[in-house]
Amino acid sequence: MELSGSTTSNHTLNSTGVGSWEISDKAKLCRFLCYGSERDLYSTKENGRIKLENTGALQSMLEEKRGAEVLEEIKRFAQDGRAVRLEPSIFALALCSQNPDVNTKQAAFKALKDVCREPAHLFSFIKYKKELKEHMKCGIWGRALRRALSDWYNEQDAMSLAAAVTKCKQREGWSHQDLLRLSHTKPARDAIALISKYVTKGWKEVQVAHENKENAEEVIRVLSYLEVVEKVKHSRDETEVVTLIEEHKLEREQLLTEHLKFKQVWSALLKEMPLHSVVKMLGRLTSGKVLEPGSSETQFLCDRIQSETALKQAKIHPFSILLATENYKKGHGYQGKPKWEADRNILKAMDSAFYKSFMNVEPVGKCFVVAVDMSGSPSSIVPGTSISTAAAAAAIAMILARTEADTHVLVYSQEAMVPFSISADMTLKEATDELVKFLSESRGCTVPIQWATENRKAVDVFVILSTNPLLMLTASPVESLKKHRETSGANSKLVMCDLTNTGFPIGDTEDRGLLTISGFDLGAFSVIRNLAQDLI
Repeated sequence: MELSGSTTSNHTLNSTGVGSWEISDKAKLCRFLCYGSERDLYSTKENGRIKLENTGALQSMLEEKRGAEVLEEIKRFAQDGRAVRLEPSIFALALCSQNPDVNTKQAAFKALKDVCREPAHLFSFIKYKKELKEHMKCGIWGRALRRALSDWYNEQDAMSLAAAVTKCKQREGWSHQDLLRLSHTKPARDAIALISKYVTKGWKEVQVAHENKENAEEVIRVLSYLEVVEKVKHSRDETEVVTLIEEHKLEREQLLTEHLKFKQVWSALLKEMPLHSVVKMLGRLTSGKVLEPGSSETQFLCDRIQSETALKQAKIHPFSILLATENYKKGHGYQGKPKWEADRNILKAMDSAFYKSFMNVEPVGKCFVVAVDMSGSPSSIVPGTSISTAAAAAAIAMILARTEADTHVLVYSQEAMVPFSISADMTLKEATDELVKFLSESRGCTVPIQWATENRKAVDVFVILSTNPLLMLTASPVESLKKHRETSGANSKLVMCDLTNTGFPIGDTEDRGLLTISGFDLGAFSVIRNLAQDLI
């Protein structure tokens, strides 16, 4: 975006409630809900347990009776797909439900079904409630929680609930049997009562209760479904298991471990398995001879992976495809096992899917400058992945350039920042090969900002991709960023991406527009997107 004659700042109040660049409690809360930390550092290493000591801003807002505000953000991050992962939102909801303020507590329980949409989420919520009990010195099984859990079960579609309780039976030390028993759930209709009895008493009790009885249509459908689930649990016949999977769309979680030793069982599962799961399991499927060169299963899979309809329905991100492709190319799993030889046709299909899946990236409509620093080792691997830092930088730049109309890609060179053109027909390999030609000494993270100011570009978001961790230790970009804001009138932000994952932040700064990403994964795109839209 070119500068106009006016240099008046257009930075207005945003969703974090801040009219300046100071970091408010609400901004810190939104960071926590996005990636589990209130700091200005998103690290791909730190995806572990959520801790109470990391929720200072959240607790401050609750003490100030701002519970309604907190819960609004929790629901927003949980429902709109803004969060890198859902665990921080579930933890925050559990904390709100323990709050002494009656209105906050009631609103938290009311939001339970909106935030915890799956059994795994529900089990996490109860786990956090129990952990917080030790800090709060209060019990968890009060009337409000019992009512909230009862509502969660009673308001589910019966067939969806039957599938859910048979796919995710227990997690985090809790089971559906525990929750139904402790909540004293009174089923609101016959089909839910049937499922409750099945979970707490078992299939034989259900059969006795419903034999020779005139059942409603919904009850009959649930009975038939649970009968199939029980049948597959006790079957040792491969053909029968395959038939049940295909006729009733059973999923892997509903099968026995020994069923997964059968090749034909995997072939049947592949037909309906979510595409996200399929691309992550390519190595295992190839190793187990489910996918063999030239087989009908391999052809079916390749067609599905390349299908624009399937890709769009799965909403799969190109970076997910790339990470899965590089893992598959590697030819082995964690610590060398299992081993496989990557199939040429599958790799070709994944390459096609990578470019087609760009349609799934929704643009934010901002002006981006993506600056790539290749002063480190381009062949080093982004920690936690199988992709080189050079290929990762090329992929990130390509994804932003092809999905955001107003994007300028620059490369650090010996003399100055050099514009880097990513044409519509350029492949990722070609982009990577071109980038590695720009090996130079690191010249600091302020240079792209200075380039934009000198070239009269009003930039909303600077994204610096570095293969050299020392770039993080150069002069702070705060003053350069402030100057660019004043000169351009843009609401400018800066994201420093250390692809080597050293964990060094930009530096101690109270500027809400600065953020460090250590390492890089799919979640990093969510972080950049949220920052660009003033959501964190």
